[in-house]
Amino acid sequence: MRYREPVFRPPSEARSYLLHVTYGCTHNRCTYCAMYLSKKFEVRPLDEVLEDIEEASRQMPDTRKVFLLDGDAMSLSTKRLVPVLEALGEAFPYLHRVGAYANAVSVLSKTDEELAQLRELKFSIGYLGLESGDPETNAKIVKGSSIEEQIEAVRRAQAAGIKMSVMALLGVAGRERSREHAIATGQVFSAMDPRFASCLTVTPVPGTPLYADLEAGRFQLLEPDETLEELRLIVEHTHVTGTIFRANHASNYLPIGGRLPADRERLLQTIEAAQRGEISLRPESLRGL
Repeated sequence: MRYREPVFRPPSEARSYLLHVTYGCTHNRCTYCAMYLSKKFEVRPLDEVLEDIEEASRQMPDTRKVFLLDGDAMSLSTKRLVPVLEALGEAFPYLHRVGAYANAVSVLSKTDEELAQLRELKFSIGYLGLESGDPETNAKIVKGSSIEEQIEAVRRAQAAGIKMSVMALLGVAGRERSREHAIATGQVFSAMDPRFASCLTVTPVPGTPLYADLEAGRFQLLEPDETLEELRLIVEHTHVTGTIFRANHASNYLPIGGRLPADRERLLQTIEAAQRGEISLRPESLRGL
């Protein structure tokens, strides 16, 4: 198997076979993200992809999960994705699911029939970075798709049977629109009704516009208590039918998780206890930063 570093995958794909089908990200302009700044977007030659699948089938015949690299594998046409998914199904008899990061624009470029076809071939989970449900913040971080497009993408994918995992960034609006960001994010989670939802804490990375804004004093990082308040507001305003919610990423001060709506009160009580100082927050040295 061949990789073009750096390589990224969601925490839940830790045991997955990682397969390059593209390099880089089609958008690559989000102000907070440095993941693919060193890469130009390219579609990987199909023959190389199929060669890697064949080699992986010899080395890891019991593979159950595959994650398609890089930042937006869903940007590939259905015509290009189908032979990859078919080859994966043939190579791995125990294959349970295939997943990828999913840009809203890329999801919406596919018809309902195409999404259903991908699901039939075991493409069953997509990871979408909402980051903020606040339109003003969404525009400022140059997300590249509107809030309405992101909602539609999640709902259409899930209607086709593809589970969606939606991520939001605590603190990405800075202090200026912290409350608006948090409330709107909960409301957008509600409109999406994703199978999975998670909150990470924004970490400005050198080389990104957000880091430059931080250095210049144009962006203010939240204090831990302010981050907790955003998390509380997001949970309070998220009304879904059955979502696994997590805020236990290494970047978070308070690792929590549960199911919504069943565990809403427990999650809120835990956050509020932390706000009162009754629960210790994760120290900086353990936050993976």
